[in-house]
Amino acid sequence: MELPILIVGAGPTGLVMALRLAKHHVPFRIVEKNRGPGEASRALVVHARTLEFYQQMGFAEEVVKEGIQVHSGRIREGTVEKAEIKIQDFGKGLSPYPFALSYPQDLHEKLLVKKLQEAGIEVEWNTELAAFKDDGEKVTAVLVKNGAQETSEYSYICGCDGAHSTVRRTLGLDFPGGTYEETFFVADVETDTENLRSNSLNIYLQEEDFFLYMPVRTTGMVRVIGVIPKAFRKDDIQFLDFQPDIEEKTGLAFKKVNWFSTYKVHHRVSGHFRKGRAFIAGDAGHIHSPAGGQGMNTGIGDAVNLAWKLAAVSLGKADPSILDTYEDERIAFAKTLVMTTDKAFSVLIGKSFRSKLLKKLGLSYAAPFLFSSSEKARKAAFNAVSQIRINYRKSGISEGRAGKILGGDRLPWTGDNFQPLHAQDWQLHVYGTAKEPLKETAAALGLRLHEFPWNKEAENSGLMRDALYLVRPDGYVSLALAEQDAEKLQIYMEKHALSPLQK
Repeated sequence: MELPILIVGAGPTGLVMALRLAKHHVPFRIVEKNRGPGEASRALVVHARTLEFYQQMGFAEEVVKEGIQVHSGRIREGTVEKAEIKIQDFGKGLSPYPFALSYPQDLHEKLLVKKLQEAGIEVEWNTELAAFKDDGEKVTAVLVKNGAQETSEYSYICGCDGAHSTVRRTLGLDFPGGTYEETFFVADVETDTENLRSNSLNIYLQEEDFFLYMPVRTTGMVRVIGVIPKAFRKDDIQFLDFQPDIEEKTGLAFKKVNWFSTYKVHHRVSGHFRKGRAFIAGDAGHIHSPAGGQGMNTGIGDAVNLAWKLAAVSLGKADPSILDTYEDERIAFAKTLVMTTDKAFSVLIGKSFRSKLLKKLGLSYAAPFLFSSSEKARKAAFNAVSQIRINYRKSGISEGRAGKILGGDRLPWTGDNFQPLHAQDWQLHVYGTAKEPLKETAAALGLRLHEFPWNKEAENSGLMRDALYLVRPDGYVSLALAEQDAEKLQIYMEKHALSPLQK
């Protein structure tokens, strides 16, 4: 009997990992030291790649319906709007979700918990990891549940337990990086300001101040994020202390403050994401500035990447060495992300002449012009923030090239080819006509073979006519062959001891 996997932490990262493992009927426990889902949070933006994962899982449309699609970014200096950057459908043709979605993390978590309950699984709240030991064959963990201590054995442990991760600290993994000097705040407030548009992200910029604000949930609720003004910084700061200052600067009129918190922003990446039978994901492995709304989405990407590999090894459907690719694939992106968001964030909060110039010229003039005049610029921006450009080309399980698509690339969207991904399993795609030898080999390997018509959408996406694409359970191409070489496909599957998860 395979021991269960222990997931520590029930934020979005842990919950998505649990949902993906449940799909494959892999035994696990998910524990969380808090008493229930978060009631407030800083994470707000859900990007296209996350929605694509949710489409695989069957509830993307529900998330979209509950959220608010962001149509534009409005740059303001004081109460004066200096520019508008229109981003509605700026990823058209690249993803079934060509927009950024505003969806507060507290609602997000509640939805994921509900989906887990619908699968017959409950999060074990009020349960904290006290200690664990990996003896090479199993993990023995000590949990404290509602004040009572218990010791149990697991096949693997996954630390999705945030920036102060007990799993990471127990493993002795370093967490290098730094902390921004400024103190930030986030607040949910009610307002009846008439000129606040429901689908716009508003960016307020002045030499000493930086605020973001946009409607969330229902009309009248606004999420405000920013740097606490210098004149009001103190240890026990309350929103009411500087509310009049923000209202005067932004032109907003707040009726009620529903929630307020202050925090420091860090930029750190752990030296490793795996040690033996223990893994870390999400904020336990990387934290970075809020620039671009990347944090939560990156954690969810970690969970999707790791979950299918754990499932495959647990079910005997892959060589255990495949687990090594989790760190290889995800840590490189995390390091790049921290570097790029740090640079962008430093410009936004910077006080140097260079930062002020970049803010004024870049945001107020260059960005609006490029977005209004260049489709190429809009698509480049979408690729940069939506996470659809993430690839695993250097991974040990990525091979080949067909057309512009390399092993390790996200399977490009052609309009109708994402539906089969609901299986969250290995599958073959041919855009054109599959030959008999390939059909026979696919059947022998238990792989589902999907033939799609060769059309303009497939050609524009970089796919190659009649080529062979082996697609991983997470929607990335693992093997791309210009010729339908059934023998190479079989060699690849045998090399990694791979077989379908549902077989």
